[in-house]
Amino acid sequence: MGSVAKNGLQKYLFQLQHHPLRTKAITAAVLSGISDTVSQKLSGIPKLQLRRILLKMLFGFAYLGPFGHYMHLLLDKIFKGKRDSKTVAKKVMLEQLTGSPCNNLLFMIYYGMVVEGRPWMQVKSTIKREYPKVQMTAWTFWPVVGWINHQYVPLQFRVIFGSLIAFCWGIFLNLRAVAMSKAALPKSS
Repeated sequence: MGSVAKNGLQKYLFQLQHHPLRTKAITAAVLSGISDTVSQKLSGIPKLQLRRILLKMLFGFAYLGPFGHYMHLLLDKIFKGKRDSKTVAKKVMLEQLTGSPCNNLLFMIYYGMVVEGRPWMQVKSTIKREYPKVQMTAWTFWPVVGWINHQYVPLQFRVIFGSLIAFCWGIFLNLRAVAMSKAALPKSS
């Protein structure tokens, strides 16, 4: 590892140790912003939508980072930091039955109303139609991530690990949404 990268990593780890909540919030914000930037470019948006990027960063900073920080602390407190298979399964189950549905619902509300500026009734209609599919898709992917996270990743790195996976997940969901919206357009003859 180069000296610049090593020095940067050491500074990051220092911040993570001394200011864990702030560091995780900033990390979630930065990764949310980069993920949306990559998503916009891959989906063919000619000019980056800076407002959208900043609003997604705000969601990462104000919600995703802090929520993950406290959720992992709570789970480790409830299960006393154990990492045996039975305990990890319980952590993943609890996380998937509480945090996952909440995160997906809040994101759909935030994205619809704040990022896209749609009225509540339209957002509510989208949630009624799309939320079950979103949640079922999440439950096919995130339990594996949760298992790896709780089994192998030290507590102080779990939010960061989740944010890195969410970085890729966000790109996937964005590209899927673009493909679905193109498929819904009427075909020209």
